Amino acid sequence: METYGLIGFPLKHSFSAKFFTEKFRNEQLEAEYLNFEIKDIQEIHHIILLNQQLKGLNITIPYKERVIPFLDNISEEAKKIGAVNVIQIERRPGDKCYFRLTGYNTDYIGFRQSISPLLNTAFHRKALILGTGGASKAVAQAFTDMQVSWHYVSRTPGVNRFTYDDLTPSIIAEHTIIVNASPVGTFPEINYCPHIPYSFLTPRHLLYDLIYNPEETLFLQKGKKQGAITKNGREMLELQALAAWEIWNDTD
Repeated sequence: METYGLIGFPLKHSFSAKFFTEKFRNEQLEAEYLNFEIKDIQEIHHIILLNQQLKGLNITIPYKERVIPFLDNISEEAKKIGAVNVIQIERRPGDKCYFRLTGYNTDYIGFRQSISPLLNTAFHRKALILGTGGASKAVAQAFTDMQVSWHYVSRTPGVNRFTYDDLTPSIIAEHTIIVNASPVGTFPEINYCPHIPYSFLTPRHLLYDLIYNPEETLFLQKGKKQGAITKNGREMLELQALAAWEIWNDTD
């Protein structure tokens, strides 16, 4: 039976496992999807050797950047982004010790396709990206390619970023797209949200949360109260998962 899986830590609530298990059942595919919760990314080779039917992996927090040194190859897009969330595993028949790992980034695909219909070019020209992890890098690259200028927002200062304390009314007014690419607000911590000045949001603002559980985070609730357009990360996850499936089953 073909096997696919997810590597991360912790893996309390896995969208991927549910999505692919339902896909396999609905399409009557002889395949399974497993969660591999590991405390050290160096365990990845052990997992691949132990699971000889493993054809592909999804990578989530905190390993989207840490996994790169363990790959044999990386797509140009993932290299440009600096993060990987999908790995294709190639094996040599009859040789249980041989495998070749190629990394891709489908977060980029999922985010860009899901946010594009919401953008109004008249005033959605600048974005704030909350968080600086692996997922935020895919968001940043998508904005760059869509010619939307952006700044990271983090607790610590750095190049091309604001701290949360820097967010003045004028900065919020100028940056009409705000993306939460941090885990703040994820179930069960549903009473938390990124510390931005929500009172300065307007109906021209678009708030996008990569989180999908809960369906409407406190971040999105506060934006909606100000009349902002809001969207969660469910569609992004579905689109990136479908793109991963195509990569794993590419026979070219």
